[in-house]
Amino acid sequence: MPNEIAIYSLTATGALLAHRLKASLEADSYVLERYAVEGDIPFNYLAELITDKFSVYRSHIFISASGIAVRSIAPHLKNKAEDPAIVVLDQQGHFAVSLVSGHLGGANELAGLIAEIIGATAVITTATDCAGVPSIDLLAKDRGLVIGDLGSIKHINAALLDGVKVAVYDPDGVMKIKKSSKHFYIVDTAEELRGLRCGVHIDWRRSDLPESVLCLYPRCLTLGVGCRRGVPAKEILELIESTLKINDVAVQSVLCMGTIDAKNDEDGLIEAADILGLDLNFFSAAELDEITVTKPSGMVMKHMGVGSVCEAAAMKLANAKGILIPKTKSARVTVALAKAVSGL
Repeated sequence: MPNEIAIYSLTATGALLAHRLKASLEADSYVLERYAVEGDIPFNYLAELITDKFSVYRSHIFISASGIAVRSIAPHLKNKAEDPAIVVLDQQGHFAVSLVSGHLGGANELAGLIAEIIGATAVITTATDCAGVPSIDLLAKDRGLVIGDLGSIKHINAALLDGVKVAVYDPDGVMKIKKSSKHFYIVDTAEELRGLRCGVHIDWRRSDLPESVLCLYPRCLTLGVGCRRGVPAKEILELIESTLKINDVAVQSVLCMGTIDAKNDEDGLIEAADILGLDLNFFSAAELDEITVTKPSGMVMKHMGVGSVCEAAAMKLANAKGILIPKTKSARVTVALAKAVSGL
């Protein structure tokens, strides 16, 4: 597996610091060619190198002036959900500065780790960390929640910084908020979030709420799919999308997709899963036959040797005893959704 961290050093002293960090962090060390030794990856032009490597690594460490790092990464920055972590070190190793993607990208955590390894001071400037209050984007990341609108984060973090308790709708208790929490309180319905300064909505259901309400989606749903031979991805996706829409299901909460192993060479299914960014799991007829569904199909039994494909696959993936969204079908495709009791 390739390394996920890249280190860039531009001086001989910086190269020595990179060598100290490389082994501890399992990183690739890029060193200006005139200072590179065995084990380093030499380069001559930093801007060209960053253009080539920016999206390859999850984290980048610059042993350089912060201005050099900023100018190198500026053309490639997108948003806090996509940008990799950027940390800058001075060549003497006195300071480890979290520069970009402190929370979601993990730059704050990486700066702290680097500081421990080389005895540096971690420099963290994100407001919530400096104020000692929780950051909603970091809480979401830690709990495996998908953030809906990144722009809504600012409303929540601003309220927390102002010392305002934030209302949270969390029917499944994903956030595990205690009654004694100094920062959050639970409301019983999503409607209670309307009219408040801000709020957090945590659910697999879509909801039409103001921009000041941050929607977070737990990845707790599994999608089972069946289809006839040769069905194109477009037809499969149309039924999936319409089923999610009709049932107010957020696509962000769908974790994975499953079907029978007789379809493991079905191009349309494979392409549909790829477009949705979902892992596609295959189960044998015997595995699916272990799952009890309410309305097994004689036609499916005749062709597949099992009473259900889409419902059974969804329930198998979720380790659930019941179905959330029963089989929905079009002319050549069937889909169903199950929900894991305590997440996956």
